Amino acid sequence: MATNADPSAAQGLSTDPMVVLGTLPGVPEAVDAVRQAVDKLYGHRVMRRRSDEVTSEAALRGARGSAALAGADWSLEEVRRRTDFSADDQARTVGAALRLTAEAGQLLSVWRRSPMQALARLHLVAAGGAAADDTVGRPRLAGEPVDEPMVSVAEIDLPEPPEVTARLDGLSALLLAGTAAPALVVAAVVHGELLCLRPFGSFNGPVARAAERIVLVGSGLDPKSICPAEVGYAELGRAGYLRALEGYASGTPEGMAVWIGHCGRALELGVRESVAVCEALQRGAA
Repeated sequence: MATNADPSAAQGLSTDPMVVLGTLPGVPEAVDAVRQAVDKLYGHRVMRRRSDEVTSEAALRGARGSAALAGADWSLEEVRRRTDFSADDQARTVGAALRLTAEAGQLLSVWRRSPMQALARLHLVAAGGAAADDTVGRPRLAGEPVDEPMVSVAEIDLPEPPEVTARLDGLSALLLAGTAAPALVVAAVVHGELLCLRPFGSFNGPVARAAERIVLVGSGLDPKSICPAEVGYAELGRAGYLRALEGYASGTPEGMAVWIGHCGRALELGVRESVAVCEALQRGAA
């Protein structure tokens, strides 16, 4: 993780650094707020009969939000209408986000066994599968460029490949060892670490957000994948997203807490979006 010191040693609390992050000021409150919001959504009466429809709509809206953060801010209606996502860079970005959202739901077992294998698959899917070149699906090598214009404007250094490999290995080890930290904390760490590392030559943002989605589903917090945090990130804006990410990159307790809190607010906004979907479905069924 992007920490300047070992938080467990500093706090004397645990050998699990993610548990320590869950105790930072404001984080327990963010965790509780998210849990209450998610529980309310899952208790909605529409979820008992039409949860598949809510899941499909959440996937579409989440993909639209992720693409917007990556520079393709299309309306929801345009995303629904389009069938060709190869015409230009924006169309390819939206297509990648849609494919990633669909693929994330199929990768939970792979993620639990090998997070790095799942990430490689996500990048392959984002890049277009068979159309990909030999840089796709693996961490970048020395001298290979990174196309991540949004993060490049933030004050976040691009790690060299040896550091990327070491930190990916560390993240994978933490995930495979298991943690008692809340799902929000784990998801925020996975998202922030991948976005700061930018391990691939392209699509790092969409891949990081898809990985966060896998964590939220696999943790049991959002097993039906109906809480599109990507909607919330887009609503909170790219500038706020980057400021919070700079907090994560700083590695300070304050910065980490800011990032986790931002992820929590985004998830709450995603929940609000799906509650609105449930209400609309309920009115249509009346």
